Amino acid sequence: MEHKTPASELRDRMERFRLRMDAENPSWEFAAIFGRTNQFYFTGTMQDGVLLVPRTGEAVLWVRRSLERAEDESLFPDIRPMKSYRDAAAAMGARSGTVHVETETVPLALFERFRKHFPVTETKSLDAQAAKVRAKKSAYELSIMEKAGRIHRHVLEDCVPGMLREGMSEAELGGEIFSLLVREGHHGIARFGMFGTEMILGQLGFGESSIYPTGFDGPGGCLGAGPGAPVLGSHDRKLRVGDLVFVDCACGVQGYHTDKTVTYMFGRPLPEHAMEAHRRCVEVQNETASLLRPGVAPSEVYATIVDGLEPEFLENFMGFGDRRVQFLGHGVGLQVDEVPVIARGFDEPLEEGMVIALEPKKGIRGVGMVGIENTFVVTRGGGRCITGTNPGLVPVY
Repeated sequence: MEHKTPASELRDRMERFRLRMDAENPSWEFAAIFGRTNQFYFTGTMQDGVLLVPRTGEAVLWVRRSLERAEDESLFPDIRPMKSYRDAAAAMGARSGTVHVETETVPLALFERFRKHFPVTETKSLDAQAAKVRAKKSAYELSIMEKAGRIHRHVLEDCVPGMLREGMSEAELGGEIFSLLVREGHHGIARFGMFGTEMILGQLGFGESSIYPTGFDGPGGCLGAGPGAPVLGSHDRKLRVGDLVFVDCACGVQGYHTDKTVTYMFGRPLPEHAMEAHRRCVEVQNETASLLRPGVAPSEVYATIVDGLEPEFLENFMGFGDRRVQFLGHGVGLQVDEVPVIARGFDEPLEEGMVIALEPKKGIRGVGMVGIENTFVVTRGGGRCITGTNPGLVPVY
């Protein structure tokens, strides 16, 4: 199997997780990791099973299906088969006491099946600890994300302008972008941690479609295919001369994502006030990126930037109307929505190797969502962009 996560990576990740648990949950006894993203991070494989991590003793990945695939693609040292959690309990002991699990995502029914054989008396969360460990990327991880960033830049900056045709639908454009991304090496999914979030590509819209309200916690909008599938783009909204085209999507390689937004002007320039708002968003991105240095708190970055913005610019900044988000950027990696978040309340200092998508955007009535997004690596010299430097509002006419 190609692309195996090196054993040294897996050892380092597990060691850092244990240290984080020791620091933040000094009395922890036992962790059960069910989520496939975290399983992949710690073992290098995604299967139907559970990763059991005792405080003392070695972790074991118990696999219901597929053991063969797990052994083929993972260098994790202890992978064992199970028909049910009974097998794991028999081998490791039917532990009681407290178990730490991914409380944000583990279904109650699944956990109750686990508790039949592991009669734990208390449940606590490991979500924050796992997320913080994943936030700092290794050189190995950064090399994969840089490849995703190169694909992302090429498709959105070089290729999308040539795809835009008068009369095409949002859904057509979304399908064509997705197809090209996959042909270029994209792994074909935009994976989020937020419960219930489904995305094929990202958010895409022509004109005011890009400020249409959605349940997604982001500044942009999207009509989508309909109420039952508010994704990809509308089959009915056709591209017209004078439209703003808004494309906000993820690109991933070997499980790791980058996040990027590019806007285009189709047929003729946008009104001057919209173009000026866009230029200001680009300035905000660059100013924010310069602050992405080790030791600086995300909340400090947010306050420095937002508190310095002009009151008139803040109207409809990071959204539209009352649908505004309270962040400037977010971590990205195995999921598109990771920590740290560039927002108030995130006070733990940035570390070198963290990766953050910055997305200053502003809704414009009658036009749509202007602004930009790129993915940056935290370095001592400030954020290093890995998704390109095109300032957006690409003219296509």
